[in-house]
Amino acid sequence: MTASTGSYRQLDVEQTIATLQTLRNRIRERFDASSLSRVAGELCELAGESRARIRWIERPHLGLRLLLVLVIFGGIGLAVYGLQEVVKVDGKLALSDLEWITNEIILVGAALLFLFSLEVRVKRTRALHALHDLRAIAHVIDMHQLTKDPSQLLNPNAKPTKSSPKRTLTPFQLTRYLDYCSEMLSLLGKLSALYAQSLPDPVVVAAVNDIETLANGLSRKIWQKIVMLDDVARLVASTDDLPKSHKKESI
Repeated sequence: MTASTGSYRQLDVEQTIATLQTLRNRIRERFDASSLSRVAGELCELAGESRARIRWIERPHLGLRLLLVLVIFGGIGLAVYGLQEVVKVDGKLALSDLEWITNEIILVGAALLFLFSLEVRVKRTRALHALHDLRAIAHVIDMHQLTKDPSQLLNPNAKPTKSSPKRTLTPFQLTRYLDYCSEMLSLLGKLSALYAQSLPDPVVVAAVNDIETLANGLSRKIWQKIVMLDDVARLVASTDDLPKSHKKESI
């Protein structure tokens, strides 16, 4: 997922999206009828939208920059004209004239500061909207793994209640399902990092860090379940390797 030029110092948008599309295909091939495959498809669509948004963020906005240049030259022109008029009338600058000039300089400086930051603030708003969508999908992915509880495999004799979710996945399928959820969260974090890479604004970087922290926390919960499943698989394998007499003793 690095840049196509061979650099390993930044993420590449196209390769990140390609990796996400491959994951979507893997989920569809194994769990085609599940809603998780539709979530993966939605995430791929959002990744395509992110490609366009990131290109828009990286592109310089000449209209805003032209407006900034016009305001600068307009402010300089008005200041020069005002000074000329004052000198023509009074012949010299009085204290009140100096105060007026100082006030005008402060106002022009404030306007320039606003215009200098306008392009960044517009791009920041666009990036934050996209990051909000990614944060929402992270919670959707977490909702899909909540009911995938391996404790049922640890205690197969437990009786489900009327409201218990249907558990039709085998241990192997459940492991793959949880692993796909973890991979989606990881790629979602990389997708958000692309915005901080394109716009290293403190507000955007903080939002990206929040999403990555969220994704890592959710993925950590998923891997706790995967570890439980691995323990069950090792226990079953070790039991199968025992002689029959030992199996009866262990039972």
